[in-house]
Amino acid sequence: MSETELEFEVFTLFPEVFEPYLQSSILQRARQRGVIDVRLHNIRDWTVDRHHITDDEPYGGGGGMVMKPEPIFAAVEEVLGAPPRCPLILLSPQGRVFNQAVAAELASAGFPRPGQPPRLGLLCGRYEGIDERVRQHLVTDEISIGDYVITGGELAALIVIDAVTRFIPGVLGDPNGALDDSHASGLLEYPHYTRPPEFRGWRVPEVLLSGDHGRIARWRREQSLLRTWRRRPDLLERAPLSEQDRKFLRKLETEGPTDLT
Repeated sequence: MSETELEFEVFTLFPEVFEPYLQSSILQRARQRGVIDVRLHNIRDWTVDRHHITDDEPYGGGGGMVMKPEPIFAAVEEVLGAPPRCPLILLSPQGRVFNQAVAAELASAGFPRPGQPPRLGLLCGRYEGIDERVRQHLVTDEISIGDYVITGGELAALIVIDAVTRFIPGVLGDPNGALDDSHASGLLEYPHYTRPPEFRGWRVPEVLLSGDHGRIARWRREQSLLRTWRRRPDLLERAPLSEQDRKFLRKLETEGPTDLT
């Protein structure tokens, strides 16, 4: 059993959404080995009325319902302390946009506790939104997974848990796996091939069969540059590029792709 590297404390109205995904693949293995711990807290458990009401009509009128502050504050403060003794992130379309850099940041953001692993709190919004006093006086950060609206924060929380977990040492079979992913270096990832070397007349690029690790590394870098240039040129504006990279991109601009396709 490995030492737990990070605990996720998830506050939600629908904890049943999480387990099917958490019981699969990389996250399942990380939990079984004790590398991560995901604790699900049903906000309804902190209501005080017999109907377990967690939402109400918005002041001022308008459509939809708003999540009430009382059960949220009660749940978070009982689990995390008052004020919370770790980051508490609200999954919200109004938050900063989640990306690979933010995932890496969160992987080391949990406050250390004497004799216990660091942890992150994730608060899942629902309905029309959350009472503004939760934003102002409880959460420490807001994260959005993109410029669109989904039914609730549960899927967003799962995305954050998955992406952050990949940065914890030992979770991936390849110790450099997270560093090779698309966006990790600021570029899209290079193409991958496996056996057989020829399928329906389509051959694996010769360089990958050469055993020349220097050539392979350069080919992969150029493929990442090419793919990013074609599909997400906006990423090139802020990606860390070497002079050799810039020379390659200038060649693409003037001559276009040749045998790299």
